[in-house]
Amino acid sequence: MSLNSISLVGHAGRDPELRFFESGSAVANLTLAVNKASGKREQDPDWFNLEIWGKQAQVAADYVRKGSLIGVVGRMTSEQWTDRSTGERHSKPVVKVERLVLLGGRADNPAGQSAAPAQAAPAQVPAAAAASSAQPWSGGPISDEEVPF
Repeated sequence: MSLNSISLVGHAGRDPELRFFESGSAVANLTLAVNKASGKREQDPDWFNLEIWGKQAQVAADYVRKGSLIGVVGRMTSEQWTDRSTGERHSKPVVKVERLVLLGGRADNPAGQSAAPAQAAPAQVPAAAAASSAQPWSGGPISDEEVPF
């Protein structure tokens, strides 16, 4: 058995860079600063490169700004490439984000923008759940018949 899962909460190190492909798919790249000890504001956080695909990439581009508090769940990968001018091989770890959660509010967002409105809630649904035909929870009460277990 193997498992590749990472959960992080931290502040965006820069605004997301959003790119679109001819196929119509979108990808957003940004960095995430995560404090090493909870509750303490350290001078030297751990930095992670994030890659977000699809609708969540658009949500990130619309609502995440440098300094925004976000949570992500994903898997660690390693990007590898060869420098064209020197021929030197390079690699860097990248978190492929499967779930993006917008946290905090106006006080946590240096751009003064509020967190995502309710319409952005599907970005908080795991990719597998979003792909199904089930409707996301609307915030109302849930009856015993609706619980799948």
